[in-house]
Amino acid sequence: MIEIIAISEAHVESFHRALDTVARERRYLAFLEAPPLAATRSFVLDMIAQRNPQFVALSGGDVVGWCDVQRLSRPIHAHGGILGMGLLQPFRGQGLGTRLIRHTLDAARAAGMSRVELSVHENNANAIALYKKVGFVIEGLQRNANKIDGVYGNVILMALLF
Repeated sequence: MIEIIAISEAHVESFHRALDTVARERRYLAFLEAPPLAATRSFVLDMIAQRNPQFVALSGGDVVGWCDVQRLSRPIHAHGGILGMGLLQPFRGQGLGTRLIRHTLDAARAAGMSRVELSVHENNANAIALYKKVGFVIEGLQRNANKIDGVYGNVILMALLF
């Protein structure tokens, strides 16, 4: 059984491994490998300190997925946050992403956020379908916004209003 819980410092190393695994697929995230472990630890501890929603999906005690919303820092934008998420390949297509994002969005709403935004690679049809299913709408397109292995790709901007 997969458990979804708030991240803690004890999950940092496993989260870092999962993040790195998904990043190295070179298809889904905004980076091609995880930041150094120290930077990941700092990010997680800051998210906890700021009370930003950050959840992990655990299988046998290992992080197999995550979803978080980082509140925007400027006062005029602080009602919103940026969503990030990922799942290890063997755990995709089973409804876990839906459970994880709904859990995180409920926490974002409870934390007083009224807008959550994200960016997604245009060719990531499964993620786009998930985001639409939970209420995100497309707000824009960034043309040639990324370049992976010499190939440009577009990025879709989406948002959800509570």
